[in-house]
Amino acid sequence: MNATPVEKKSFFKGLTGQILIAMLLGAVLGIIIHNTISPEAATAFSTKVKILATVFIRLVQMIISPLVFTTLVVGIAKLGNVSAVGRIGGKALGWFFTASFISLLLGMFFVNALKPGVGLNLSDVDMSSASEVAAKTQSISFENFIEHIVPKSVFEAMATNEILQIVVFSIFFGLAAASIGDHVKPVITALDKMSHIILKMVNYVMNFAPIGVFGAIAGVFAVRDFQELAITYFKFFGSFLIGISSLWVVLILVGYLFLKSRMTVLLKRIVSPLVIAFGTTSSEAVFPKLTEELERFGVKDKIVSFMLPLGYSFNLDGSMMYMTFASIFIAQAYGIDLDIGTQMTMLLVLMLTSKGIAGVPRASLVVVAATCGMFDIPIEGIALILPIDHFCDMFRSATNVLGNAIATSVVGKWEENTQINEVSIE
Repeated sequence: MNATPVEKKSFFKGLTGQILIAMLLGAVLGIIIHNTISPEAATAFSTKVKILATVFIRLVQMIISPLVFTTLVVGIAKLGNVSAVGRIGGKALGWFFTASFISLLLGMFFVNALKPGVGLNLSDVDMSSASEVAAKTQSISFENFIEHIVPKSVFEAMATNEILQIVVFSIFFGLAAASIGDHVKPVITALDKMSHIILKMVNYVMNFAPIGVFGAIAGVFAVRDFQELAITYFKFFGSFLIGISSLWVVLILVGYLFLKSRMTVLLKRIVSPLVIAFGTTSSEAVFPKLTEELERFGVKDKIVSFMLPLGYSFNLDGSMMYMTFASIFIAQAYGIDLDIGTQMTMLLVLMLTSKGIAGVPRASLVVVAATCGMFDIPIEGIALILPIDHFCDMFRSATNVLGNAIATSVVGKWEENTQINEVSIE
């Protein structure tokens, strides 16, 4: 009942309305700057105004590590035993890999059906712009992924916000705490109270979200000619939007299948995180806010604290769809014919190599470049998608948030049903 006054608050006084206004103002200012001053001055303006977005994202990153650790340890301790952790973890990974496969498959289907790369003129593309991304591809391999999972120092993992490594340490810590029993209750109680303090910090940090979004949008439009991008990349971006929209339809329909009418409530709950992720191109920026909203939606805190950190490493649906789409698009642009067998092999490679790079800047581009190298597609081809990548990233980030919100809610419902059945049997 306490949430009712908040729901009736004026839209433009709420966080979502403020962010949308900030996006609009940022776009208008960026376009004005781009059209009225020299390119050099516009670049300098872009660099300075993007500091607003950087500060906001850094504020969020500041609280991610302690939030993941405290909530996950408390959640596992409340679960109480290894079998419960294994049961939920099994459901989570089953969902994640199924969703990843469907996302990759959709990207492959739409790039083959719409063929956005066929007949593309490569003469005006600055291939040198791809060098920075291509240089990062050497770290993408199955061996490095396995090594990347296990932290050599939990403090290093926290300092660099390596969510997957923090999850591994927290699982061991939580299981050890649960096995000790009542003696560890003071520690768990302290961590529980600490997590609530951090969630209170989330409310303070989110007040800066409109400013961060304004800086991000203004910085991009100041240096990009939107009309030129629209004309040059109309087919690529249009095809990508069709693909990502189809993925949204699939995710939402699956959500309705499991959550019924509650899915509508969930969508209303996550509007603000979706808009923030869209504006900042960072799904990581809404991790604390999404945690809060899912708990308000009714998912138990122990499920949220377990599922979301895993999801941010294993369940990036929007990024997965983009990876197959972009990789095959580059092959099309170079006139390289990939048969279905090769494309399916590429899909499986992406399924594995994409799991260890959560939190890496422009992670999708790095994986795309690495995949191109494995299949003898020119790595410098990523220069084709660099100019439009920011706008694609807006949709990828929002889709990642949607996918993780639905996954967490569905697994939460499954777990409730499991516990009800266990009680009825007893």
